[in-house]
Amino acid sequence: MSFPKNQFGVPQYPDNDARKLFVLLSAIDLLERPTTAAIADLTSHKREAIDHDVMRLREEFGVNLHKVGEIYHIESWGDVIQKEGVQRFLKP
Repeated sequence: MSFPKNQFGVPQYPDNDARKLFVLLSAIDLLERPTTAAIADLTSHKREAIDHDVMRLREEFGVNLHKVGEIYHIESWGDVIQKEGVQRFLKP
């Protein structure tokens, strides 16, 4: 199944698709300064949904990440997610 892509080539998965969370996590890892605005600009993720989806990454996949000021930081990808595999969802 093919999904539309935004202007940066990032696939636009449906809201209920776990791959949308993987794109979010990959963007946080990729961006030099991963703020809500920067993440939304790169991924076309709704700004108001980012904090909620970060919480889902913590709860559902055991990702250890937090926000200091405006910047998100990944402390650990957890035991479930493999970084290299997830990064492929940002731009397959």
